[in-house]
Amino acid sequence: MTTAQSVILDVPDLAAAEAFYNALGVGDRIQLRESNEPTTGFRGYTLSLVVAQPNIVDAFVGAALAAGATALKPVKKSLWGYGGVVQAPDGSIWKIATSSKKNTGPTTRTIDSFVLLLGAEDVKASKQFYLDHGLEVSKSFGRKYVEFTSTAGNVTLALYGRRALAKDAGLAPEGTGSHRITITGASERFADPDGFAWESAA
Repeated sequence: MTTAQSVILDVPDLAAAEAFYNALGVGDRIQLRESNEPTTGFRGYTLSLVVAQPNIVDAFVGAALAAGATALKPVKKSLWGYGGVVQAPDGSIWKIATSSKKNTGPTTRTIDSFVLLLGAEDVKASKQFYLDHGLEVSKSFGRKYVEFTSTAGNVTLALYGRRALAKDAGLAPEGTGSHRITITGASERFADPDGFAWESAA
């Protein structure tokens, strides 16, 4: 079974990005590669940290802002839980959220799951593409949302409509150029219908 093992972010300043992600507390979850490929607007994806309770959301968002991130959606309660969205200095979008509305334990920076959400122009077509490339579906809600099976410690890959994903991140859906992200875990290189690249894990 093909699974998303990790993500590689293309960043303009490698040292600065390493400092930011180490300060955020996800330096062991991602890989970084220096690149200045042109990109404008929404890059078509978001990275999500799903945590246990609101005080952990606050800890991650506070660390991100202190390290130079920009708030796109301030942390707040909603019908589904509690969370916020920030943009890293390299331009990538991070959502930190919990389904819990109350704190039941101490503040930590423990991540329950790490999710890569890809904005698909056609969720159904992208779902079939990934099935054909060896991924297995764990959740599916018609043409709106698809989540693929992941293994412990790896990235959970999901598909969401591009416009809906941009709205959820607090951005306009328009964007051009490089996605500036590569997914590892495939047996060979390929790109999906929306241009997201895969390569084999190192």
